[in-house]
Amino acid sequence: MSGNCAAVPRRTEAEREGGEGSAYVLSRGVVALFAVACGAAVANVYFSQPLLVTMGHDLAMSPALVGSVVTLTHVGYGLGLFFLVPLGDMVDRRRLVVAQLLLLVSALAVVATAPTAATLLVGVAATGLLAVVTQTLVAFAASLAPAAGRGRVVGLVTSGVVIGILLARTASGLMADLAGWRSVYAASASLTALLALVLYRVLPHHGAAPPTTLRYGQLLRSTVTLFAQERLLRLRALFGLLVFAAFSTLWSSVALPLSEAPYSLSHSAIGAFGLIGVVGALAAGVAGRLNDRGLSRRTTGIALALLTVSWLPLAFTRTSLWALAAGVILLDLAVQAVHVTNQTLIYALHPEAGSRLIGGYMVFYSIGSATGALAATSLYAAAGWGAVCALGATLSFLGLALWAFTGHNATESGARKNQWWSGRGRG
Repeated sequence: MSGNCAAVPRRTEAEREGGEGSAYVLSRGVVALFAVACGAAVANVYFSQPLLVTMGHDLAMSPALVGSVVTLTHVGYGLGLFFLVPLGDMVDRRRLVVAQLLLLVSALAVVATAPTAATLLVGVAATGLLAVVTQTLVAFAASLAPAAGRGRVVGLVTSGVVIGILLARTASGLMADLAGWRSVYAASASLTALLALVLYRVLPHHGAAPPTTLRYGQLLRSTVTLFAQERLLRLRALFGLLVFAAFSTLWSSVALPLSEAPYSLSHSAIGAFGLIGVVGALAAGVAGRLNDRGLSRRTTGIALALLTVSWLPLAFTRTSLWALAAGVILLDLAVQAVHVTNQTLIYALHPEAGSRLIGGYMVFYSIGSATGALAATSLYAAAGWGAVCALGATLSFLGLALWAFTGHNATESGARKNQWWSGRGRG
């Protein structure tokens, strides 16, 4: 057998059809727990966005340095995706989840007590690094789901991620107004510690065992090998990069015009706009079900078109909060629909390498998020809100163009062909 086959072990037909968790009945309660845990963990990546101005004033940070809070969080997240998430294919997933959560508690405590800008930046980078437990949980849930309903499970769990992202801004803005920005991270540390205890007691032992005996270095190399082998994975990773660059372009900078005249909104008011995008959680569930019905290409195309259109009302943010609300709904719907479709398709390529596939894909998500945040804050300072919207529209249109020009190769059919791993023609 070739080296490539060794990197992604061959599985029996029964295992490929039913997934790693084919003998386990994934109850609604456990799926809900996965969703809650994912939402709470990923929220830590987004808490800072409504707080940037206050953080900057408190620690005497320049506007450029303030923007790096978001960027470093996503850089840490990207590193965690490549170096930590693949461990889910190597070590006991249940213990990995609990260990990452406990380390995340420590990182959050550093942020909450940071006396200087340097300490804050180290803390947010570590928080991003460890918040990737979200993707470990997504891969864990997908491994326990039957193949025929995997899209639905991934959609439901991703709904928790969506709600966590959006509630993060609302909760952080409200708590900052009531008790200061540090209280946000102190409260999150307490919640994360509680979740670690609950998950240790509730997560199923079935499916927790690693599906591979690869050593750590081999595991990382096999992640790269998967990208070299699978065109669908590369393509969906590019979709992820572009849509999350557009997503971050909006959410890393929208607090800036809203905190200025004529609005001069409070942290809680700015955070409340995240609630408007909770409709995106509905898109996650619907997209998962559509993917189970074989409609992933159509779902992707419609979502990318909506993402491009969303920047038209967003361009009128300075004159109409209603326009901002409409744009937020469209943008969040579109991004989450593409994201769920991407994850469902790539997991189906090689379920036994699920953590590596999702971790590798999410590296591109993190690159896109960090790039969008840095570019948006810099553009806003140099050219204003119109330039930010032009950037977001360009990124969205590039995604739509990529979808149009790649044709049927970007569809679910590629995943169906590749999920039957045989090593034939690869040796």
